[in-house]
Amino acid sequence: MDIISVMDDSLSNKIAAGEVVERPASIVKELVENSIDAHSTSIEIALEEAGLTSIRVTDNGKGMSRHDAVLAFERHATSKISNEHDLFRIKTLGFRGEALASIASVSKISLWTSDGETEGTKVQIDGGVVLDQSDAAFRKGTDMTIAQLFYNTPARLKYMKTIQTELGHTIDLVNRLALSHPHIAFKLSHHSQLILQTTGSGDQRRVLNDIYGMAVARKMVPFSGENADFKVNGFITLPEMTRASKNYMTLIVNGRWVKSYAVNQAVLDGMHTYLPIGRYPIAVINVESDPFLTDVNVHPSKQHIRISKEGELLSIIKSAVRDAVKLSIIVPNAVKKEPVTKIQSEQTTIWSGISPVRKEVEREVEQKSPVVVEETFPAQTVYVPPTPTETINTVQPEKVMEEHEEEPISVKIEEPEKRFPSLVPVGQVHGTYIIAQNEDGFYMIDQHAAQERIKYEFFRDKLSKVEVDERQMLLMPLIFHYSGNEKVKLEENMEAMHEVGVFLEEFGPSSYTVKEYPAWFPAGEVTSLIEELIEQVLTTRKTDIGKLREETAIMMSCKKSIKANHHLSFNDMEKLLSDLSHAENPYTCPHGRPVLVHFSTYEIEKMFKRVM
Repeated sequence: MDIISVMDDSLSNKIAAGEVVERPASIVKELVENSIDAHSTSIEIALEEAGLTSIRVTDNGKGMSRHDAVLAFERHATSKISNEHDLFRIKTLGFRGEALASIASVSKISLWTSDGETEGTKVQIDGGVVLDQSDAAFRKGTDMTIAQLFYNTPARLKYMKTIQTELGHTIDLVNRLALSHPHIAFKLSHHSQLILQTTGSGDQRRVLNDIYGMAVARKMVPFSGENADFKVNGFITLPEMTRASKNYMTLIVNGRWVKSYAVNQAVLDGMHTYLPIGRYPIAVINVESDPFLTDVNVHPSKQHIRISKEGELLSIIKSAVRDAVKLSIIVPNAVKKEPVTKIQSEQTTIWSGISPVRKEVEREVEQKSPVVVEETFPAQTVYVPPTPTETINTVQPEKVMEEHEEEPISVKIEEPEKRFPSLVPVGQVHGTYIIAQNEDGFYMIDQHAAQERIKYEFFRDKLSKVEVDERQMLLMPLIFHYSGNEKVKLEENMEAMHEVGVFLEEFGPSSYTVKEYPAWFPAGEVTSLIEELIEQVLTTRKTDIGKLREETAIMMSCKKSIKANHHLSFNDMEKLLSDLSHAENPYTCPHGRPVLVHFSTYEIEKMFKRVM
């Protein structure tokens, strides 16, 4: 008996909707991307009940003719590609031709559109069935309303989250789309309450200000890098402005917002030893490349892509971020001139407007979208490469589209070797913090963090190449025992371990011996250090020699650095400060904590009411 049959269009569209239409934010994404592809310069998104009741997207793009307006809701109908060769050079955000058909199958749609050449068109669809198509007066562009989402698929509807959670997803999406297309003026509202509005000026820094607020935007520095295949640029916050989630990093490839664990990790690698453990930067990374090097046809939501020559791209990003951050940070100030109060923090949320549901969204979204300003350690004096035209604006919600008063944020840059102050030690506090002074005030230096930084850079340089003449023989060889599967892993990574000074020699079926080690290994820690390095190789899925060197240098620097409650002589303090002044980055320890803070003479006199 025959049991296989072809599904009707209604059923297949509803099944496709399960892949494309996950939640209201998914619909907003598809509609807004269509507006972007239509060369719109202004896009408005209006939501009711976070989009479950109504989603309205209005643009001033090129619009559609009567024929196209009806055909657009057919499955696999698209204007974006015409043959298989186009799949390898996709330059539009949408291209699959199934989104509108899927959305129409689970909602009620009203469409008004005009291409500016013929009379406008009105189309009404209910559950995938066209109820009306007629002439209608309408300006050039498109106005589409999606109502009663999932009204005919109650099983899908019951899995929607709270209004605040669903709204949070959409806000996060529109934030990223606005960053991806700063030349487009976006407006997002919920129950007629303004949430986000951008100017469409083309200035990505201004969009960052609109989304995150002035306090965050002023702590972001530009970075850039390129090779023959990729051009990279963007903005990243300095180490003092961090978050507890990686979700605040936005990757944009050829104008498309996508997700990439590898790129996020490259950014973190670029800030390695600058960030406190468990903290992450806010960043936007723009990548331009030949579309032939990317494959965007790997997921129905189009949020993931494959990148050819990905290793080269990751290297550019890592270097660009590290160079920008290293050049920009300087001694932290102990006293902030304008402390961030609770009220101020509330005003620097991701929304430009004030909405009655804002607090509820903040509470429920948690780390799903950028929220409030929080600083990890005292504010720093920031040095940014001078760009005369680079400005940032304060945006008032009710006057977003008006001319903004511009406030320059660029200041003079100093050479890295001149940024560390000349200091004279005067004593210690609790045997832990060195007190030093100069004509600008006094400084507190964490002696353990300072020596960690010094030793870290020493060991990092040593580990870049372990010289033969620096090896030292052991009087008694060390013997290590491992299981069969562990031995296989060690054999695969033997060269990497040699690179960091672990010289294993096979000694029986399940044992290894070590007869020599680099003479600069921390005294008294050789056995435990080798064991830890081997364990690190065994527990890492894929060993990266660069990361292995970094982690080894950090491990070594921590083991023998001066601890707290250890009193130093003046000669010891002078030597430590001298060594610190020659460090590549004297401002943070390898774990990202601050090494020293500055109390200016003015701040001291102000505390004692000598000045007002």
